[in-house]
This record gives sequence, C-alpha cells and structure tokens, in this order.
Amino acid sequence: MAEVVRVGLGERAYDIVIGSGVRERAAELQGRLFPVTDSRVEELYGSWLKSCFGAAERFVFPAGEGSKTFLTVEEICRAAARARLDRKACFVAVGGGVTGDMTGFAAAIYMRGVDFIQIPTTLLAMVDSSVGGKTGVDLPEGKNLIGAFHQPKLVLIDPDFLNSLPEREIRCGLAEIIKTGVILDAELFAALEREPASLTGHLDPCRYTKIIRRCCELKAGVVEADEREAGLRAILNYGHTFGHAVEALSGFSISHGEGVAIGMTAAAELAVARGSLTRADAERQRRLLEAVGLPVKLPREYSVPAVLEAMTRDKKNAGGRIRVVLPEGIGRAGVVTPEVPELAAALEAIHA
Repeated sequence: MAEVVRVGLGERAYDIVIGSGVRERAAELQGRLFPVTDSRVEELYGSWLKSCFGAAERFVFPAGEGSKTFLTVEEICRAAARARLDRKACFVAVGGGVTGDMTGFAAAIYMRGVDFIQIPTTLLAMVDSSVGGKTGVDLPEGKNLIGAFHQPKLVLIDPDFLNSLPEREIRCGLAEIIKTGVILDAELFAALEREPASLTGHLDPCRYTKIIRRCCELKAGVVEADEREAGLRAILNYGHTFGHAVEALSGFSISHGEGVAIGMTAAAELAVARGSLTRADAERQRRLLEAVGLPVKLPREYSVPAVLEAMTRDKKNAGGRIRVVLPEGIGRAGVVTPEVPELAAALEAIHA
C-alpha cells in the first residue's frame, strides 16, 4: 500500500506518494501532459513512458550534469511551444535531480508558469531534490545560479526504480540521506549506522521505503516552515557549499552525492575546530560515509585555494561572506560565516 506525505503549503500544498508500483498512477493523470526525461531513463523505461503517456510528445535530453543549462531549458520550452501546449499543460519530470530541476524551471517560466509533476527515478531525487520546489540550472560560474521556487503539484516515488540504478547512484542518494540524519534526526542517523552494508548491494525495498518516507517527512516540515530559504531551510545545504565547489572543479566527474560527502567531512572538521561538534560525532559521520562507499577526502589534484575560490561563487553567500552549515551534534545544525583561514584549515584536514 502506498504511503502519503503531505507538504502543507496552503494553496500550493501537494502530496508525495511513496510505494512500489506508484509510477503506474501516472497513467491516470488528467490533462495535457508533457513528459521530460533524459537519454538514460528513455533507454531503460521508454516502453513504459509510451504505455503510460500514450501519444503525448516527450522531450529527451542527453543524460548528465552537462545538460543542466539554460539552453536545454530553452529547448524544453520550444518543444512545448511546438506542441502548442497552453497554460493548462502539465510538465512531468521523469528522472533524477537534473531532470527534475530543469523541468521544474521550464515549467516555472513557460507561459509565466504551468504545473509540473515529479516522478523521481534516482535515490537522491527521491529523498531530496524532487521535494520542496527548488528548480534551476547551472552556469559556468557555479551550480544552480539560475532558477526559481516552483512547487510541483504531485510527487510519485516508486522505490522499484532503484533496482535499475548503478551502485554509485545509490551511494550518491545515501549522501543526502546521511546529511538529513546529521542535521535533523539523530534516530535516522543511528538507524543508518545499524547494518550500513545492507544499504548497498542487494537493496531491501521495505527498509528503503521507510527511509525515503522519513526523509520526505523531514524535508516537508522544513519547507513548510521556510519555503523560500529565508532561515531554517538553509540547513538543508549541509555539505553543499564545500561540495558544490569540488563538483565544479572536477568538471562534474565527482558526482553531487560524492561532493556532498566530501563537503560534510570538511564541515565536520570545521565544526570540531569551532567547538560545536565533538570529535566522536565527527568520527561517527566519517565512518558511516566510508561504510557506504562515499569519499571523505579532498582529492590531491584540487588545491585548497582553488576550492576556496570556487566557494566564493556559491549562491548562498551573503555580504561577500561564505556561509556554511555546521552540525551542532548529530541531529541538529546551524549556519555560520567563518573566516577564510578556518575554511582553509578544514579543507587541509581532509586533503588527500
């Protein structure tokens, strides 16, 4: 039986429906639908997309972070225009975070805003990016520098999609799950510490359904309290300021989840140095990240000055100061504006 998490945002409220087989509910959606997906999902699920959406024209872009540009969003919108979609159309994002971010952004600006639905196919998108209405694309100067807040009308999360994911993609999703435990839920973190080996390899669908639901509940609560990141929602960026910089320097050969894991490790070192986190808790985080196969070292080829320079372009900075999220124990976190030497020391501590 499917489980439902409600994101309570008044007129913009929506349901997150979680369960095996819920993808089939897409066939019941009403209205003029415009599916958007990437080449990898098209390869794996093209026949399902066709059976589900019938003759609806769909847009397929090359898989990968390199496609997450304003040019691709323009192409999505032009395809919608050629299909003569009007303001009652509904875009449907079928894929990972890149697909969801771009489809949501295209929906936000097409005819000044149309509805969209999220059907995430990766673990990372299921537990994080498909919920909360953050949409956007990258610039050469940094990640997600163009975008809009645009909430979906519905999120359908089918854990059966996880069976087709390579293990690296599972690990990337686990980075966001561990992040959620560190900043919001000590019980979730402790549950992940128990049998971490079972989180990779042969996946337990029952366990993952519970984990996905809990992450969605936690994120929904944060989004309800601070939809546009004026305060509390900023803590969801734990590990991201460091991590986005490392991703960008690597030309995205380091994935988002891997960058976040490295960033969480650097942030924990900074928190220990500032006295907000015990060394024991920093080690708990490091051990769990390593146990699921995530990196905890800044690769030697990326210099500390280069990472710091990339961090200055982060969209979350304010007043010319780099803002980072630091844990205050397992299960809670806050936002600080450390001095550059502090940031450098944290990066040096994890430099390979």
